[in-house]
Amino acid sequence: MPMLHTVNKSPYERKALERCLEFAEDGAAVLLIEDGVYAADGAGTAAGSLGEAMGRLKIYVLGPDLAARGLAEEGLLDGVSVVDYGGFVDLAAEHSAVHSWL
Repeated sequence: MPMLHTVNKSPYERKALERCLEFAEDGAAVLLIEDGVYAADGAGTAAGSLGEAMGRLKIYVLGPDLAARGLAEEGLLDGVSVVDYGGFVDLAAEHSAVHSWL
């Protein structure tokens, strides 16, 4: 069973997302939380590397964290799935382990 990776740092401040995408195995899931949600903004510069990874990884973003930062679901990179807190729990339960990138 693949791993769930969580990224909570902005891609514009830290390299956590970059490292996550580099090391995550094919079929894994990445959940962007807290400031990590900025990476899913379709107009942002981080969208390119995230879009490239979507061919081999499933990308999710935590909806309440999007809302807290004033980002709209309509502006997300195509293919990113929005989950609520219950969805976060479901993702954690569905995967073999959770690795948090700090």
